[in-house]
Amino acid sequence: MEVAIIIFVIAIIFIAMSVKIVPQQHAWIKERLGRYAGTLAPGPRFIIPFVDKVAYKHSLKEIPLDVPSQICITRDNTQLQVDGILYFQVTDPMRASYGSSNYIMAVTQLAQTSLRSVIGKLELDKTFEERDMINAQIVSAIDEAALNWGVKVLRYEIKDLTPPAEILRSMQAQITAEREKRALIAASEGRRQEQINIATGEREAFIARSEGEKQAAINKAQGEAASITAVADATAQALERIASAIRQPGGEQAVQLKVAEQAVDAYGKLASDATTTLVVPSNMTEVSSLITSAMRMIQTGKGQ
Repeated sequence: MEVAIIIFVIAIIFIAMSVKIVPQQHAWIKERLGRYAGTLAPGPRFIIPFVDKVAYKHSLKEIPLDVPSQICITRDNTQLQVDGILYFQVTDPMRASYGSSNYIMAVTQLAQTSLRSVIGKLELDKTFEERDMINAQIVSAIDEAALNWGVKVLRYEIKDLTPPAEILRSMQAQITAEREKRALIAASEGRRQEQINIATGEREAFIARSEGEKQAAINKAQGEAASITAVADATAQALERIASAIRQPGGEQAVQLKVAEQAVDAYGKLASDATTTLVVPSNMTEVSSLITSAMRMIQTGKGQ
């Protein structure tokens, strides 16, 4: 009975040592008698106890790696304190196990040396402007070497670029001067635009006034011309009617009567004026003499 229990316990231990559960997005390296014997994929896997063993366990997820801060010297001999973060992923578990004794340290050191090399080729101002280019060059340099380690470098991001305090003060003064310069330029441009707007407005107002005066003069001239034309037309029509009336039977007598009435009226007005001297014909019974006298009186009145 005791032997059976011992055998049962040994069997359970054997089964427990034989079955391995590999998590998702993980890869385990199996060695048999010290030699690489395969990669265990996610799920339940079996090994031979005491012959096989799990030598390495790798996560296939994307891994963020903080690259320690370091001092880099730019092309114009300025010190910069730079730190960043590196994202990589294990793509070949076998190479990650046997290609390097510590691929994480190798990737970190290579990121630092590559960063110093890239920064050393740039001037201080360019380091702030060319972050994307710096990140791309570091990824390219690390990725080429990391292939032998079974690692794929996905991206690198600079977290901070810190120049010395003296450089910071100089940069701040430069930025302040540049902003003041832009403010002065903007103010002068505003004044210039204001003067242009005022001049344009005055010119348009002057043009509008002159156009108004011109149109008023034209309207006045047209009104006077129309008035003169209307008077001339009316006079012409009156003369035409008078001439037509004279040609009618009795027209000449009517004209003589009208002239006589006007002559008498004119004679009355002139006689009331003490300064006017009149010569009256002796024979006032003849109409022709009266008309002749009236015509003379009218002429005398016009001469006065």
